[in-house]
Amino acid sequence: MRARLTKEFRFEAAHTLPSLPEGHKCRQMHGHSFKVEISIEGEVDEEIGWVYDHKRISDAMRPLLDQLDHGYLNDIEGLESPTIERLAAWFWRKLEVDLPGLTEIEIFETPTARCSFRGEF
Repeated sequence: MRARLTKEFRFEAAHTLPSLPEGHKCRQMHGHSFKVEISIEGEVDEEIGWVYDHKRISDAMRPLLDQLDHGYLNDIEGLESPTIERLAAWFWRKLEVDLPGLTEIEIFETPTARCSFRGEF
């Protein structure tokens, strides 16, 4: 039996988007309450009854969230122009080795705006 497991995380951060045209409001510093969903897909271990231990995902995310939370995203290597698309790819690169079966990363920058990334570079 195959299943998909999704775990949700939240962090607060500020950023600017310097690659946008002059005059665009998002070129100015602003912040978001980000929500990140990490999805793992795989075979359910029949003995245990799950695909993955949620703690494994939390342990992989902890140092990343510590780096991002209440920070300025543009100061982080690889996030000099931190759109949610680039942020999703940044998470993927950081997590793919520690989380086999990583299937999707979804980042919400507002309740109505999000990006889904499936590791296609």
